[in-house]
Order: sequence, then structure tokens, then C-alpha cells
Amino acid sequence: MSSEGKEQHDMSLRDSVEGIDQLPSGIHLEPQKESSTDFRQFEKSDHCRPYPRIHMEPQEKSNTNFKQFVIKKLQKSCHCNRTKAKHMIFDFLPVLRWLPKYDIKKNILGDVMSGLIVGILLVPQSIAYSLLAGQKPIYGLYTSFFASIIYFLFGTSRHISVGIFGVLCLMIGEVVDRELHKAGYDTAQIDPSLGMVSNGTTLSNHTSDTICDKYCYAIKVGSTVTFMAGVYQVVMGFFQVGFVSVYLSDALLSGFVTGASFTILTSQVKYLLGLSLPRSHGVGSLITTWIHIFRNIHKTNICDLITSLLCLLVLVPTKELNEHFKSKLKAPIPTELIVVVAATLASHFGELNKKYNSSIAGHIPTNFMPPKAPDWNLIPSVAVDAIAISIIGFAITVSLSEMFAKKHGYTVKANQEMYAIGFCNIIPSFFNCITTSAALAKSLVKESTGCQTQISGLVTALILLLILLLIAPLFSSLQKSVLGVITIVNLRGAFLKFRDLPKMWRVSRMDTVIWFVTMLSSALISTEIGLLVGVCFSMFCVILRTQKPEVSLLGLVEESEVFECMSAYKNLQTKPGIRIFRFVAPLYYINKECFKSALYKKTINPVLVKAAQRKAAKRKMREETLTLGRVQDEVSVHLSHDPLELRTIVIDCSAIQFLDTAGIGMLREVRRDYEAIGIQVLLAQCNPSVRDSLARGEYCKKEEENLLFYSVYEAVAFAVEAQKQEATCVPNGLSPGRD
Repeated sequence: MSSEGKEQHDMSLRDSVEGIDQLPSGIHLEPQKESSTDFRQFEKSDHCRPYPRIHMEPQEKSNTNFKQFVIKKLQKSCHCNRTKAKHMIFDFLPVLRWLPKYDIKKNILGDVMSGLIVGILLVPQSIAYSLLAGQKPIYGLYTSFFASIIYFLFGTSRHISVGIFGVLCLMIGEVVDRELHKAGYDTAQIDPSLGMVSNGTTLSNHTSDTICDKYCYAIKVGSTVTFMAGVYQVVMGFFQVGFVSVYLSDALLSGFVTGASFTILTSQVKYLLGLSLPRSHGVGSLITTWIHIFRNIHKTNICDLITSLLCLLVLVPTKELNEHFKSKLKAPIPTELIVVVAATLASHFGELNKKYNSSIAGHIPTNFMPPKAPDWNLIPSVAVDAIAISIIGFAITVSLSEMFAKKHGYTVKANQEMYAIGFCNIIPSFFNCITTSAALAKSLVKESTGCQTQISGLVTALILLLILLLIAPLFSSLQKSVLGVITIVNLRGAFLKFRDLPKMWRVSRMDTVIWFVTMLSSALISTEIGLLVGVCFSMFCVILRTQKPEVSLLGLVEESEVFECMSAYKNLQTKPGIRIFRFVAPLYYINKECFKSALYKKTINPVLVKAAQRKAAKRKMREETLTLGRVQDEVSVHLSHDPLELRTIVIDCSAIQFLDTAGIGMLREVRRDYEAIGIQVLLAQCNPSVRDSLARGEYCKKEEENLLFYSVYEAVAFAVEAQKQEATCVPNGLSPGRD
């Protein structure tokens, strides 16, 4: 027996227990890969000498109950003095903090230049996006004007441009279209310049006492949605729940914007062709719209089509030139404004509307309308729609703010940004405005043209004010096909995201799948459902990553106390009789079975071992009654008494962030199964949260707390010392057999 024990000890340097292949003849041990170094060198170099145990004294937890905690918080919040009041006001109105310190000589030129250029770019875009939201052109100008002023007062970012945004306009337009359909306006063809239906009669809104045409009712719906979105954003800022934006990952937002861009493009094609089509809404609106377009393509207005092609031939190349030479140009060429001016002059003097029935923007009034409260009767109908709009607007604004702040070395406050964008929606909603947010393209232009502070936003507002008071009526002859082309050309950035997909795939396949799922669902189903699908799928991917996490056996890095994955690195040292297992995920009810199966596969399955031992023991008893002369009998008896080579399993818990009751129960079950076949289980490198969960879950008794270690190296040293002590307690250095 001693010679056989020595032979087994020699074989243990290259054998590992991977499973049981042949239960009738005993336990089969598969050979270990030759990449691991013989641990004898490790033992000779005294790396696993008896290691002193680490003892750490936990901090005493305060016994403050919930009532005392709430009272303390309220006292702290309600306590007010002059300094605190000043800080609160300055935090609420950041402009009071930075405006007195404004360096005119250093910053004024860049701010004025960037504000002027962004203001020029905003004029045609605001008019174009108004059509996307189902509104008259003037309301887009109102929106950009008020947003620029209000963000100047409340915002913390120095570089973003806040104003009308295409994706939000699309979402508002879908709500407006639905409510118009419910109110009975959908079948009427209305002249936006007169507010009259084609037969010369007006439509009335039965929810009010005054006559209200289609566009009057449309702005009521739009401003009510905007008001509710702003309320949601301010409430979220008050309760400091700015963290909700983290659930909208960059891949999800990018996919959502690209998918919505397909819907935007589809909605503008009818203007390019001069078709008068009902706006599709609901699930599958993109496909329905294209069906309507192809059914009515024979009605294309040739004048609008030619105008669209000419504008595309001018705008697309100049956009590419602006992008290609942006490092050399001090400011981008305002091609959109040039096209708008030229097209307006051509339409006015060529009388395209009268001669060719070309669709035009219609009358654009000057001055401002008196403030008017949103329609409170519409709030129940649009409250749910405003939730998605508010979250998208806030998430895009915060992500852009943080991007520019990181680039230029300053900080922004997420909750204050929520206040800022919320007030950019609440206050303008009383002045017939629609929802706003930051926009990447205009923010990049603003930054590249020398913007230093939000003074540039004030300059942009002055440009828009000049347009509203003096110049806006001159655009009444502008063709809608020109505005449609401007909207489509500005989708260029969203569609260019397809070029980034190969790189995204190499970096993270999961993010690429999230991008595709969100993009396709936003385009083919609807924008709101697409956003919901993207969020749910993104969360599912997070759960999936924890459900089937990475697992590995660890080995010691030579001349160190570091243990790393044996499948990832070469020349790692292992110790006979000891396996170190790492589970890279939280251990909870979803992945507890995955944890057990991976552990049993990487080490040894104690259930099968116990079954094999019982079977061998029964065979021994049965055969002892017959004869002991056969060789097979001796082998069977021998197998039933031979010890397993695996003596200790160390579970590296450094990557386990938390445990739930199911996870604790699984650890107890695993430990019990292994102890039944004489293998001890040690937990190493548990974080305080995991240790606290183990203590509350009574994973081990008070006297068994020595089975928890602060490092993997300490646990291995403990296991080595335990094996040495066990060997010295048995004659001839053999461990006792186990049944």
C-alpha cells in the first residue's frame, strides 16, 4: 500500500480531477495540461511556507434607527443660514456663479462668432423640424429662441447647443398626429396659411369654446406634451434620480437615434415628391408610409421633385466639404441658409405655388403670441408619451454635456442639467413651443467655432429674435420640399454610425447586438416601443452576462503572490491536491446552478464520487462473502478505500459582487457535498458585502470562520499546512481512507 501511495503522489503532479468516466471501475482522472509548472519547485522555494493569518477588526456600525436617520436628514436639509442660501441660489442659477467672472477680452470673440454661426444654422433647421413635429414653421423658431435663453440661465455645460431636435420632433409629431386623428382632423386637407379646409370651412375643437383649426389644435397637443416632459424632468431632478440615464447606454442611444432617423427620412419623402399623404402612426408606420408613397407616386409634383434634387445636389457635397475641411475652416459654410434664401426667392418670384401647386410654408407671423397655459384636458392622453420624450431628451443632453466637459476639463451636474432641460420645456410650453434637448451636430459646430461659455447661446437667441421680429415673414414662399431636404441631409451623422459597426463588433459584440436590436425595433415597430425594447434587451444582456459568466482555474505567478487564469497565461504553478476556482459574476438565484455545474466540471463532481464510493463499498461487501482470490476483487476493495488526490478547493470570491439567499444556500450545498467526500472548501478574498451576507446567512459557525480568508495566497498556504499536518498524523505519511 505504501508503494502505491507513493506512486499516486508522483502522478498527482500532472493529474487533475475533471470527472468520472467509468463509475463501475472507479474514478478516472484525466491528465492535466503540460503548461503548468511542477509545484515541487514552488515548495522548495518556500513560497507556501506557513503563512500568518490576517486578522482585521470590522468597524462598529451605528445603531441609528430609520426614524432617527430621517430626522437627522430633515434637520440637515431644513437648516438654513446665509451661506447655505447663497450656495443654493448659485447652484440653482449657475449663471450667477460664472457670469461675474467672465473674461471679456479672452472669451467674447469666440462666443460671439459661435453664437452667430449656430443662430444662422438654426433658422432653416428650426423651420424644417417644425414640419416633422406637425407644427407651423414659426413654432420651431420660438422653441430654439426660448431654449437658448433658459439654458443660458440654468445650464452647467459651456459648449452644448440646446434647441429643437429631430428625434424628439418625430416623437412629438406621432403624438400630435394621433390626437388629431382622435379629434377628427385627420381627413381634412388644411392650408397652413389660412387654417381652412379645402372646401372653405373651418374645423372646431370641441374641447374648447373657441374655433380652433388643425394647426391650432396641433400646437395645443405639442405644448401640452412639452409641458409634461418638462415636469417629469424637473421632478426627477428634485428627487435626484439623474442616474436613470445610465440605463440608456451609448450603444442603445446610438441605435435608437439611427432607427428614428429612418422614420424621419420616411416622413419627409412625401415633401420631396410633393405628395399629399396622411401621416401613418402606430406600429409599423414606416412600412405603411412607404406603401402609401408607392401607391401615390404617380401623383408626384414635378416642380417639388426638381427642387428637391437641386437642393440635394448642393447640400450633400457642401456637407462633405465642411466635414473634410473642418480643421482648416474657421467656420462651416452656411449652405443651408444660402439654399433657403435662394429657394425662397425662386419660389416667390417664380410663383411656384400658383403655377405648379407647389406646397409652401405659408404665412409666418412676426412678434410673439401671448402666453397661454397648456390644455389641461389633454394631459391624461399625452402623459405616458411624455415619459419617453423626457427621458430621451435628458439622456442626450447629459451625455453630450459630460462628453464636452471631459474634453475641456470641467464638470457638469447631472441633476442640474435635468432642471435646466426641464425648465427649457416647461416655460416655453406657455409660448407655443415644443420639446427641446441638446443636439450633437450643432454642439460640435459651436465648439469648433470658438465657444467658451453660454454667452454664445445668448448671441444665438438674439439672432433668432431678429428673425422672429423682422425676417420670418419673408420665408412664407419657401417650398416644403426644401425643408424636407434640409431635414434629411441633417440625418447624415446618424446614418454614418453604420461605418462604426465593424469597430464596435471587435470591441464588444454584445453592444453591437444591442445597437441592432434597438435600431431595428425603433425603425420597424415605433420609436416609443423601440426605446422600450432596447432598454429591456439591454437589461436582458446584463442578466445574460451574469447567468453564464466566465469561470476558470487559477495558478500562481512565479515569484509572486498573484494567482491568474491558467487558460490565459503560461507557466503558472499549481499545487497537488489544491484547486483554485474563480467565478466572475455575482452569485444569485439566476446563476447558482451555473456556478455549481462549472465548479463540479472544473474540479470534481462530489455527487458522482460519493455514488461511486457507495457502489464500490457494496460490491466489496458482496464479494467478500464469496471469495477474495480474484484480482478484480482486490482492485475494487482498493478503490473503495483509496483517498482522492483533490484535498482542498479554494473559491476566489474577488469577482463576486454580492450574494442573495439562493447564492448562500448554493455555497452551503457545495461545501456539504465536498465535505462528504473529504474535500474542504475555503472562500478567499470576499468583499465586505459578501462577508456580511455570509454572516447573516449563517454560512459557517463561529468556530469555522477560519475558512474565510482575505487573500487567495493565504488560503493556499493554509491548505498546504493542513495537508502537512494531516500527513504527519498518519503512519508512513498516508492519509486515512474514506468510505
